[in-house]
Amino acid sequence: GIIPTVAPYMLPRFLPLVRNEYPDLRLNIREAQTKTLMDSLRSGALDLLLIALPAGDADIHTHQLRADTFYLALPPQSEAGKKVRITPATLPHEQLLLLEEGHCLRDQALSFCQTYPQDQAQIITAASLSTLMQLVSNGLGITFIPEIAIEQETATHKIRLQRFSDPEPHRIIALAWRKSSQRRQEYEILAKIIDESMMTPHKKMAG
Repeated sequence: GIIPTVAPYMLPRFLPLVRNEYPDLRLNIREAQTKTLMDSLRSGALDLLLIALPAGDADIHTHQLRADTFYLALPPQSEAGKKVRITPATLPHEQLLLLEEGHCLRDQALSFCQTYPQDQAQIITAASLSTLMQLVSNGLGITFIPEIAIEQETATHKIRLQRFSDPEPHRIIALAWRKSSQRRQEYEILAKIIDESMMTPHKKMAG
């Protein structure tokens, strides 16, 4: 099971490596939001998850893979924050674009934007990061984009990226499985393959 803000950016990197190493391995993949995936993991319908922490379950083991830094995505013509890094207090008061409720990336973005006006009339929601980037590129607002999505999304959408001041907001991407599972060794091998797949450098970013 894989969350939607990870699947399109990490699957194309590690699946070819898995196929090369284990050509007879059969993978059944499901994309869904974290709560749905966690329910399926607890019930045994899924064996392994690729999610963003926290998982919040004492019966679930998590294996951290990498930190995924957030950047601010702005319309290409925006002048906001070009010379300085963004802080919560200096976040541009433009239309805020977020994923729909249930996406952990939405919650993580809002936790950073504590000083941002919380009037829901100022927030537009979308079902995917790609849709958010399309809105940003057409000047409809600003949003957060995780580092793993930058290479793919900037190849298809014209946006400007701005870094945040330290400590930069981020999420931790991890594998999760039941502590009772007898396949830990196999999952750790998969974790190593995923780590290797993420060593490919991103394109040079602004900011």
